[in-house]
Amino acid sequence: MSNVPLDHVQQNPFLRRSVVKNNIRVSTLVFLAFSTLFFARLTVVIGAPSLVNFLHFITVPAAFGFSLIHFSPYDKNHSNIVKLGIFGLFLLLLVTTISAFINDAGVINIGANFMLLSEPFIFLIAFICMPMNLEKIQFWRTWIVRLSFFHIGWSAVQFVLFLIMGVPPPVGGWPADNPDNIQGIFFHSYGGHVIGGSVSLTFGIYYFIFFKQVPLWFRSFVMLATIWLCNVADAKQSLLGLLVAACLLVVTKSKQGAQAIKYLAGLSIVLTILDWARRNVPAFSAFNTWLRPEIYVPGGEARVLKGATFRVVSAYQESVFNLLFGLGPGHTVGRLGGWMMDSYWHLLGPLGATVHPASRAVWAEISASWLGDQSSMFSPMFTWAGIWGDLGLMGLFAYFFLAYIVWRYLCVDDFSKFLLLCVFVFGFILSQVEEPGYMLYVAVLIGLQWHEQQVNARSSALLF
Repeated sequence: MSNVPLDHVQQNPFLRRSVVKNNIRVSTLVFLAFSTLFFARLTVVIGAPSLVNFLHFITVPAAFGFSLIHFSPYDKNHSNIVKLGIFGLFLLLLVTTISAFINDAGVINIGANFMLLSEPFIFLIAFICMPMNLEKIQFWRTWIVRLSFFHIGWSAVQFVLFLIMGVPPPVGGWPADNPDNIQGIFFHSYGGHVIGGSVSLTFGIYYFIFFKQVPLWFRSFVMLATIWLCNVADAKQSLLGLLVAACLLVVTKSKQGAQAIKYLAGLSIVLTILDWARRNVPAFSAFNTWLRPEIYVPGGEARVLKGATFRVVSAYQESVFNLLFGLGPGHTVGRLGGWMMDSYWHLLGPLGATVHPASRAVWAEISASWLGDQSSMFSPMFTWAGIWGDLGLMGLFAYFFLAYIVWRYLCVDDFSKFLLLCVFVFGFILSQVEEPGYMLYVAVLIGLQWHEQQVNARSSALLF
């Protein structure tokens, strides 16, 4: 229907009904794609098969395809953004395929690695293709608020059950006093406490800034509650990541004096409070794990361990093609090669998945380091190292090209830019950038801010 002039649609009741029907289908599919991801873990806990965890790999591309078929752009700029996004996705897929061809990686490696990296961009394109008005924006915001409060509430319940009452988790064999069990709706997933903590903190900031119709005391309480939950869940790197992203946002405002000073003042207050808390509040003492200057000097253990991937992968590179296109998708330390190949080999192996000794070599470096099990902050298995190892310099270029499109055309306010900077920072910590639970949450918030700006712009145009 995108090729049918809007005025012709408005004059023809049959076309108008068809457009409305298709718009409802697009909205439903996008909503279904989002929901299948965020409730997958809970459904598995109550007895659904583990394959439910992978259902979003079907629903997200389906929503993407259907939204493109029925895409009706607001204007030429809207159309160009979608075209740029599709080109960026094609570029990432092309680089992944070339890398697989050079390194004899399996076809399943191509598909799995591409989806892990591209899924948030695929979803975001589908989301901005979805027709929106203020009523639909409010629907999505209400849904996000309810989902987030459910996640926070469920995290609090887990805290009570696992840490105070000592009740073991309903699934698995983790010890009842392990703070990593506090994962909210991402329960029973590796690193779920970090994903859950990041989602909680993101919502706390979002709720505090944009829901001004809610009393200040309650918004403040919600934000403090998310910080508390993040801390008791031992997801302190989530809080650090957001603080570093806030610092980067201040840097981007260096040419806007008054606003930069405003942001810097607020950030200074937060950092001062956090510094006081780590010195005086036992619950925040875990932050002192990172404050050991001797491990950061040249030759210090933190620097040696963090750089292990670059040493190991470089040793396996045999030509300039490996420098440009890596050792193959899923062959080094991305989420696929670093974690999923071992956990899901019973599913991926029969499909022709391939592995590379570089992954095991990096794990051996972690096991040999006395710092390896102290904090994921020191892990050499972080997303940017994984993309470089798997797909080389061209892989990094393709990914950051997609990120640039989002920054340049979809981040319409400072909050959206802050979210993307958070993603950038988390890419240096572990594989959170490849975790769809966190990334699709960020994509929805960026998409909602963009849609609201578009709706307001169209309303202003009508007034004049």
